[in-house]
Amino acid sequence: MLTDDFGREVTGVRVSLTDRCNFDCVYCHNEGLGDTRGPMDPQDDEMSTDDVVRFLEVAAEFDVDAVKFTGGEPMLRQDLEEIIERTPDSMEVSLTTNGTFLPGRAPDLVDAGLERVNVSQDALDPQDFAEITKSGAYEKVLEGVEAALEAGLDPVKLNMVVFEHTAGYVPEMVDHVAENDGLRLQLIEYMPELTGKPEWNIDIQRVHDWLAEQADEIEHREMHDRKRYWVGGTSDDDGGMVEIVDPVENPTFCANCHRVRVTHEGYLKGCLNRNDDLKSMGEMSKPEIREAFREVVENRVPYYGEYMIQNGDGEWELNDEYLEVEPPAD
Repeated sequence: MLTDDFGREVTGVRVSLTDRCNFDCVYCHNEGLGDTRGPMDPQDDEMSTDDVVRFLEVAAEFDVDAVKFTGGEPMLRQDLEEIIERTPDSMEVSLTTNGTFLPGRAPDLVDAGLERVNVSQDALDPQDFAEITKSGAYEKVLEGVEAALEAGLDPVKLNMVVFEHTAGYVPEMVDHVAENDGLRLQLIEYMPELTGKPEWNIDIQRVHDWLAEQADEIEHREMHDRKRYWVGGTSDDDGGMVEIVDPVENPTFCANCHRVRVTHEGYLKGCLNRNDDLKSMGEMSKPEIREAFREVVENRVPYYGEYMIQNGDGEWELNDEYLEVEPPAD
């Protein structure tokens, strides 16, 4: 297993299979790359099935034991089932999706080896959902969640980005997962530095405080220093579980990051927030992948607390040590 200079073992990879998406969510940062989305048809710059599998085989050599497939919308890849089926058996396979393509495909994905799924759902009202996602697919998303549950992907984790447009729906969404077996909720802190709309930000601590008042049990996870709130039950009876992912200005979160990302074009990415550390895997041969993987892990830096540090006024600014970092050549 590879370990970076800050003692963080890399145990998981997050692989973007495409930057295409049938939604146009107002908060989307496309895995930190910004709005690169283009035509909906398959693109030549996307890694092939063999490329993805070859990368995963190398990652498995380094004892990486988990992969999450993302996009864009990864289910726009018609080879997704094949990719999952060919993923090394030693890896736990999960998927993050908007859910619209799960009806009809969920059973095949499970048969291929999919073990967990995250479905983006930012509101329980069709009109508000449409305003956030620029999509009229609200009912299809609900069908997708049900299809995932019926296929055995239990629990289904609902992803909700918390910002000005959605914060008012948090209590309703918490009640929704507490009242429906098989659902969990992941509240994701809005990242203004990646989306360019700082005025949409809210204080995530307010959400923590409110959940602490509602919770029957509070659990602390070592990974990313996250908290889980059990509402309407406890971990023993699998009551409604709500987890907050709050990386913004959080050195503890970054200090516990054990994941490397891969862009749809075949670049390794050591940090979500950075694009000056992209590393090409060349022609995707196994020796090239191994070399690139080792280099990216070696150069991983916690974003908050190292790459970004606090000045005397408590403001975050770029660490002088990294001012001369050169972007990767085209």
